[in-house]
Amino acid sequence: MSGNFDLKELQIETATILRNIAPAKFYEEALKYERGSAISFKGALVVSSGPKTGRSPNDKRIVEDPQSADDIWWGSVNIKLQENSLIINRQRAVDYFNSCERLYVVDGFAGWDPQHRLKIRVICARAYHALFMHNMLIRPSGAELADFGEPDFTIYNAGRFPANRYTPEMTSKTSICLSFERKEMVILGTEYAGEMKKGIFTVMNYLMPKRGLLPMHCSANEGAAGDVALFFGLSGTGKTTLSADPQRKLIGDDEHVWSAEGVFNIEGGCYAKCIDLTKEKEPEIYHAIRFGTVLENVIYDEESRRIDYADDSMTENTRAAYPIEHILNAAIPCIGGQPRHIVFLTCDAFGVLPPVSRLTPDQAMYHFMSGYTAKVAGTEMGVTEPEATFSACFGAAFMVWHPSKYAEMLAEKIREHDARVWLVNTGWSGGPYGVGERFSLKYTRAIIDAIHAGQLDDAPVQRDVRFGFDVLTACPGVPAEPMVAKQVWADAAAYEAQADQLAELFKANFVQFEAGTAEAVKQAGPV
Repeated sequence: MSGNFDLKELQIETATILRNIAPAKFYEEALKYERGSAISFKGALVVSSGPKTGRSPNDKRIVEDPQSADDIWWGSVNIKLQENSLIINRQRAVDYFNSCERLYVVDGFAGWDPQHRLKIRVICARAYHALFMHNMLIRPSGAELADFGEPDFTIYNAGRFPANRYTPEMTSKTSICLSFERKEMVILGTEYAGEMKKGIFTVMNYLMPKRGLLPMHCSANEGAAGDVALFFGLSGTGKTTLSADPQRKLIGDDEHVWSAEGVFNIEGGCYAKCIDLTKEKEPEIYHAIRFGTVLENVIYDEESRRIDYADDSMTENTRAAYPIEHILNAAIPCIGGQPRHIVFLTCDAFGVLPPVSRLTPDQAMYHFMSGYTAKVAGTEMGVTEPEATFSACFGAAFMVWHPSKYAEMLAEKIREHDARVWLVNTGWSGGPYGVGERFSLKYTRAIIDAIHAGQLDDAPVQRDVRFGFDVLTACPGVPAEPMVAKQVWADAAAYEAQADQLAELFKANFVQFEAGTAEAVKQAGPV
């Protein structure tokens, strides 16, 4: 549907409000009204998010309401906000909208399963933001749009307008605040589009468990026989690369829900990192960047309009947002059956963890709540030695309940459907970063292929006395020697010292979860 749309019931009386217009029309609007917009040589819309080129987690707030306060794991991730402050911010957004000559409304769905999806409305002042959400939400048919009715959740994106620093509980001119009871999210002071995507994921992380469904920060794919695999992992672990398999259909690359019927994708598109993107390394993503794609904060040649994916002068967080049907082997609709395999990916820069090990349900809960990987020198300012990173449920920034709730739901699903859980190290072997070498991607792919084929279900194992899990000692297509981490260290004593250090980091991190966690799970960590 195109043309004017009425938002007077929200006290928004902007003269021109365009609802669910076509991507080509979004292009026209962006090029005409938004400075810095351009079209790449492959037809993507190139845009800038302004000074903010990433999320602002310290400025995210959730309204403390009696209906939900006892459910929320309050702390540094879920920061309390009084409802009156959200109301002030919402009015500030409405006042800004009323000063604009034109607005955009995108109505769509979060969740491919019609039984469990949410109706989402986005109100924004930038065509770029509207096209982004047109891609990231599930696009309704004409009949569904005509019958859309009232949304389940509304995003007011007035990101070009700052928050008032003197509003109670504001810490900067940026504010991302949401209320589960008012079913609203208000964005001020940041034009980074990813705030909308992750705001919806936060809402799903709260609402889905109330329905007995497990939201997950993971990718998912499906084999020809209908076998589904889930891939959890933090940035740099290989989640996108390993789940993008030409032999398997992609259900989704980032956000899913596990229901009684199986797995469904929350999103209608992908939001892929494209720093150092090449056609050879990631052909699926490279070819997906065409007309309809939003290319965010990339550097391009003014004459040829070719993108320099290696140029990080604006930000390392360059991104491409495109509809999932741009992936040639996408599973449409993005729904799969019960997962057979669950893969936790970690990039262990200490060189301690084996290439692949098998976890019990209790060990799966422990490692899921830990969400371990490691940064290496050069990834962030000030990082000169390997540095352990833990993110609960492999997505702590978006989890609303205590991590043990999500972990318990995961363990229940694992037991109910007899899913196998694997811990796969895509990091270093034979020593830590700077001494050993990164485990070959060729061999990691062979491990993932063997997992899909069921070849590791009954493969020989060796119990790791420190971490407690079963280490796979043989895998088709992988040399035997590196399968047990200690075997490829030149200095066995150095390995033991490094392994002890990593085990202590795991234990120190898990202290924060102990009060709400079953004893069997606490005992499933390193000793």
